[in-house]
Amino acid sequence: MGIRFSVLASGSTGNSTIVATEDSKVLIDAGLSAKRVEQLLNEKDLSGADLDAIVVTHEHSDHIKGLGAMARKYDLPVYANEKTWEQLDRLIGGIANDKRCVMETGGVLDLGKLRVESFGISHDAAEPVGYCFYHENQKLSVATDLGYMSPKVKEQIDDSDVLVLESNHDVEMLRVGKYPWNIKRRILSDIGHLSNEASGIGLCDVMTEKTQRVYLAHLSRDHNMMDLAKLTVSQMVEERLAPDDHRARLMDTYYDRATAWDRLEEE
Repeated sequence: MGIRFSVLASGSTGNSTIVATEDSKVLIDAGLSAKRVEQLLNEKDLSGADLDAIVVTHEHSDHIKGLGAMARKYDLPVYANEKTWEQLDRLIGGIANDKRCVMETGGVLDLGKLRVESFGISHDAAEPVGYCFYHENQKLSVATDLGYMSPKVKEQIDDSDVLVLESNHDVEMLRVGKYPWNIKRRILSDIGHLSNEASGIGLCDVMTEKTQRVYLAHLSRDHNMMDLAKLTVSQMVEERLAPDDHRARLMDTYYDRATAWDRLEEE
């Protein structure tokens, strides 16, 4: 079976992704209401009872809104690093001690044949992380809420079969948008969000012949559009790669619905 996944929701109103193999099912974040997360799982013929764990990227509300309720209802183990737990403890309500699992940044979690590895990212949270998922020779990487794509992040997500990569905003749309300047400055900073241009430039450094698809994620509803994000990322790639270099297919994500199941191809 290998790895299959669906981005259940992506954007400032809520983020959650399901990653599944034949013997393991992991939820990355639960940033919508527990009811909505369950609805989206049901659409994939799953329920919270099918999950083996929830792994958390960071403590911002669009990533943890339904976390406590999901964990308590289904008695699920929740994995986050210690600094993130220090924030979660006051935000999501009580979690049973045996379900409060510390997975430090750079740590590895083995669930059946699925290996989950976290890596540090740059964002204005306590200790935010992204995740790589490995199954035999397959690799899925999820990296959003990136202020910038550091060499360490590039090293971690390099040579993935499929990437879920932030393409948050168009810089000019953000600059002329309605947000106050302090918020714009935060988004544009090294601890903010990755622009379309930065996403495309960074993609050139991590995309290999193995990389088949890239899901552009965490788009701003006020300062981006999916067609614009795909156009800009494509332009950055075309400017930097040779004509015969491999290009991955760019894929949509949505704030209000899930992507179709995507299955990584076994070599």
